Amino acid sequence: MAPQFTVIRDTTPDSAILKGAVVAMGNFDGVHLGHRAVIAAALEMGRLHGRPALALTFEPHPRRFFSPNTPQFRLTDERAKLRLLAGTGLAGAVVMTFDKARAGTTAQDFIHHELIGRLGVSGIAVGYDFHFGKGRVGSPGLLVNEAPRLGIEVDVQPHVDIDERPVSSSAIRIALAEGQLDEATTMLGAPWFITGEVIHGEKRGRDLGYPTANIRLDANCGLKHGIYAVRVGRGPERLNGVASFGRRPTFDNGAPLLEIFLFDFKGDLYGQALDCAFVGFIREELKFNDIDALVRQMDDDSARARAMLAAAPDAFPRLGTVD
Repeated sequence: MAPQFTVIRDTTPDSAILKGAVVAMGNFDGVHLGHRAVIAAALEMGRLHGRPALALTFEPHPRRFFSPNTPQFRLTDERAKLRLLAGTGLAGAVVMTFDKARAGTTAQDFIHHELIGRLGVSGIAVGYDFHFGKGRVGSPGLLVNEAPRLGIEVDVQPHVDIDERPVSSSAIRIALAEGQLDEATTMLGAPWFITGEVIHGEKRGRDLGYPTANIRLDANCGLKHGIYAVRVGRGPERLNGVASFGRRPTFDNGAPLLEIFLFDFKGDLYGQALDCAFVGFIREELKFNDIDALVRQMDDDSARARAMLAAAPDAFPRLGTVD
């Protein structure tokens, strides 16, 4: 049985905090391969010194605080991020509220009051480009310089490259927006996924022989509109399918909606939360002149999705349990 994943927040009593832990610090949007290198360094540091390893992250994302009116395509909302972190082997996560007070905290105060004073960290792992504190003055170099005086260990991880390109959350967002799913999956280390509740739709798919589970994604989701091979998680169960994300130009050209057709499945999913992992991009969204042409294309899309999923039988993110 996996150990419990502990989430520490600003409201957590000091007596309930795992003192002496090693922390991997970052925003961790997407928990991609670069983030995982930082996490692996924290886990190894913790193993060597017999200490638990935690992620330390911020919510909302600092970008949201500094630019509240700018649309932000997050790869993972808070819960998705925590579930991915829980799947890495970390003992827990420290989630710090990023508000006006925290934005105004100097790097030195953050180190001494938060990291040392409240958390009592014994070690820190960070990425080469992570900055913190008022004016982003805090840097990996500052942590390295302070480490001997504070009696802690600091590990700074270099950037992770794939085909001589640095892995980053921004690069993954661009790949998803362009339908470059293979590229996004490679940088993430697993398929990108969303979690959402199944809602009632127009039930057109049922009339076409393709009943769908419909999920409304975040309004700022930047995923390319089109047809995808997907693997859906319903608790521990895994279901294969084909999904359309877009505005349904053949019918109403309405608000973007994710419509998932599950292969070889019968049942009522309304109100249930599903995890949907995007395994392969099939084609762009198209407008059809008649229903027969649309159904023929859906038949072809389904066949292609089945082939993609058969070629990637284990493609699904590793998710832990978060209370």
